[in-house]
Amino acid sequence: MSAYQHPAPKPTSDPTSGGSSTNDIASPPSSKKPLIKHVDLWFSDGSVVLQAESTLFRVHKSQLARRSVVFSDMFTLPQPVVTTSHATFAEEAHEGCPVVRLHDSEKDVANLLLALYDGPTFGDNDPDDFAIVSGILRLSTKYAMDSLRSKAIVHLNIAWPTSLKGWDLREDKAHACDFASSTEHASLYPSPIDIINLAREANVPSLLPAAFYDISRYTFSQIFEPMDDELSRFRGAAAGGTLSSEDMRRLALGKEASAHAVGAVIHGMGRGPLAHSRKGAFSFHPHTSAHHTVAVCSTPGACRRDFAELVALATQHYVCDRERGYADPLYVAEELGALKSADVSECRACARALEVWAAKERERMWKMIPLWFRLDS
Repeated sequence: MSAYQHPAPKPTSDPTSGGSSTNDIASPPSSKKPLIKHVDLWFSDGSVVLQAESTLFRVHKSQLARRSVVFSDMFTLPQPVVTTSHATFAEEAHEGCPVVRLHDSEKDVANLLLALYDGPTFGDNDPDDFAIVSGILRLSTKYAMDSLRSKAIVHLNIAWPTSLKGWDLREDKAHACDFASSTEHASLYPSPIDIINLAREANVPSLLPAAFYDISRYTFSQIFEPMDDELSRFRGAAAGGTLSSEDMRRLALGKEASAHAVGAVIHGMGRGPLAHSRKGAFSFHPHTSAHHTVAVCSTPGACRRDFAELVALATQHYVCDRERGYADPLYVAEELGALKSADVSECRACARALEVWAAKERERMWKMIPLWFRLDS
C-alpha cells in the first residue's frame, strides 16, 4: 500500500490564515482544488514548501540540497520568481517559507520525500509496489538523487533481472504463487509494458531484456485485447499505456526470434548421444586426474531412437499443439533437459549429458535476448 495519505479537506472560516491548525490552506482563485497539507510531511521547522498538484509539503532545504544537485542549484538561484524545467518558485511565501511548485504528481512526490526522510521501504515487486518504486525512480532521476535511484533500480532488477539465475528465481516465485492461488500469475508482477516505458523514461536499460522477454511469451491478442473475463496483467496497459512504435517493432522481431529458438533447441536435442555424450564430453569426476572416469553412452543406437522419440513428442507439444511454454524457449530448454532423468534412465551418461547440454543452451539463449529484441542498437 502506498505511503501517501490524502486527508479529506475540512472547511475553514478564515481561508487567508496561514497558521490555521487544520489541513486546509487557502488556494489561489485560479486553483480548482483547495491546497492541503500532507499529514506526515509537514514539519514545523521546515524551510521550504513544495507544492505538487493540490498538496503542500513543508520540508527542509538542507535535506533536499544534500541529496539532490538539482535542488541544491535551485536554492542558489535568484528568488522569489524562478522557473526551471523542474519547478517554479511561487511569488508568495507560506508561513515564512518560499513555495516551490513541482511539475510532478502529489503521490510520487510524497513517496520520494518519505524515502528521503525515512529511507526507502520497498515491497514485493507487485503492481502496488511498482506504483511506489516507479515514482521514486522517475523523480530520483529527474532531481539527480543518485543514491535513491540506485536503490530503486536494484529493487526492480529483482523482478526484472540481468542474469539467468535471477530470472530462474523470479520464475520460481511466480510458479509458487500459481500453486498457492490456483490462478495465472497475472497479478504477481506489473505489466512489462509499464516496465519498458519506465526504463525508457528513466534511462534504465538493464530492465529491458527481461521485460521484453516476459511480454514476448504472450500473444498479441492477450496483450492488446484481453478478454473481459480474463485475468490479465495487460488490462491496465491496454487501456492506457502502450509501447512506442520502435518498441513494438522490437517486440515483433523478438517474438519471431524466440519462436525460432524453440524449434532450434528441439532440433538440437535430436542429435542425441552423438552430440551430448561422446567420449570426453562429460565426466562424473570433473577434477583433473589422470585416472578419472569418463561416462560414455554404451548403447548409442537405443539412445538415438530415444532422442528421436523425444524430439517428436516435444515437437507435437510445443510446436503443433502450442501447449504451456511454447513461446518460452528458456522454459522449453529446461524441460527438455529433464526428459531423460539420470535417476531412472537406463543410460545415465546420456541423461546427465542432456542436462548439461540444456543448461548451456539456456545460458546461450539468455545472452541472445538483447540481440533478439534489437536492444543493443
